[in-house]
Amino acid sequence: MAKEVLKMMQPQDGQVLIDMTFGAGGHTKFLLRAASDLKIYALDRDPVAFAYAKKLASEHPTGRIIPMLGRFSDLEELLEKKQVRNESVDGIVFDVGVSSMQFRDSRRGFALSSDGPLDMRMDGGRIPNQPAAYDVVNNLDEVTIAKILKVYGDEKLAKPIARAIIEARYMFGNVTSTKELAQIIASVSNRERWDKLGRPAHVATKTFQALRIFVNNELNELNYGIEMAHKYLRPGGRLVVLSFHSLEDRIVKRHIKGIDMDEAISPTLTLKYKNSSSWHSVEDIESIYSNFWTPINKQVLVPTDEEVAANPRSRSAKLRAAIKN
Repeated sequence: MAKEVLKMMQPQDGQVLIDMTFGAGGHTKFLLRAASDLKIYALDRDPVAFAYAKKLASEHPTGRIIPMLGRFSDLEELLEKKQVRNESVDGIVFDVGVSSMQFRDSRRGFALSSDGPLDMRMDGGRIPNQPAAYDVVNNLDEVTIAKILKVYGDEKLAKPIARAIIEARYMFGNVTSTKELAQIIASVSNRERWDKLGRPAHVATKTFQALRIFVNNELNELNYGIEMAHKYLRPGGRLVVLSFHSLEDRIVKRHIKGIDMDEAISPTLTLKYKNSSSWHSVEDIESIYSNFWTPINKQVLVPTDEEVAANPRSRSAKLRAAIKN
């Protein structure tokens, strides 16, 4: 959805932008072609992506692309070192989740399509003692593994899959590869699964997704990243977020609509304040008019059928954009 991102961002000559998920540089390249003299801070937690960013920076005039290696939670420290002030950035874009280049490298352990070590760390090996998927699968207890699969993967077979993992550990020793884990999961159910395009999907897909999200603390990072986006965007600055998972989209939606992250449900204003017999404080009423963001698109944007046909991985994409108040 690169064109939609560009439309929502509306880059102008001379602006300062942040690409929070540089990856292979797709969004940064689109933005650079859309306006002249842009300055883009290119952030990524993956050392491979950081190397790509440095290479791209070397191909452009000095200062147009500033590569930064770190997580969303490192952004404040990284920007302070670059002497970037609060409310000084014109636009920030997120394209969250795992990148295509991470999927393609079997050594990273993200993909089901090829065998590799049970890793799944987006940071690679740059952070000492960071647990990998191997540590989660081989050290956590059955109840905890089942909870991870249910919460982060919405896996209906979370309990039997967790039980199968524990039994495999007991009978054969540690689970060491993506292929081995996929085979254990496949032994739990022989029912066929289908993706949103009606294609056969591996029964282990949701388990791999859940482990990846858990290992990389992706939801907490996204929540913090959007908080930092509000801190560094100028009033009128634009936030554009592409997400691929319902839990990610829920976080983005709650930020943009001003719903407390700890609130159990997501009531509309009509539902929240419809009881005429209830008394609401001045602070309650003022909070209605003091949202941090104004949504650009009233409804979440999804890819067209043509784009999904050309790029099947985009089928789950959801785009939300907002302007900082």
